[in-house]
Amino acid sequence: VRVAESGGGWVQAGGSLRLSCAASGQPLGRSAVGWFRSAPGKEREFVAAIRWSGGEPVYTDTVKGRFLISRENAKSTVFLQMNSLEPEDTATYYCALDLVANPRTLSNWRSYTTWGQGTQVTVSS
Repeated sequence: VRVAESGGGWVQAGGSLRLSCAASGQPLGRSAVGWFRSAPGKEREFVAAIRWSGGEPVYTDTVKGRFLISRENAKSTVFLQMNSLEPEDTATYYCALDLVANPRTLSNWRSYTTWGQGTQVTVSS
């Protein structure tokens, strides 16, 4: 199974971007897709996650109300709609696949076994 991100770019503060994560290689079943981000000098940070089987998405507090994660099962694609972007959102964004999708560990990067190459998001002030 593989995942690949797309949709990053440059935007001014207050703008929006939509990231896509396309999964391929096997049925996704009960897995979950998570978004993480990494900025220079900072630890990898959980952003949001969603399970293919349903249930409420999970967000980190700093993006609640601004970001929206959704999925399109027919295309095996997960989207991250990012609104009201701030310079602090600047990072490389990664999507990853969690084959177990335990709701208690969706925010833990160690739960994810397959990672994409990342897409850069730059927000200027």
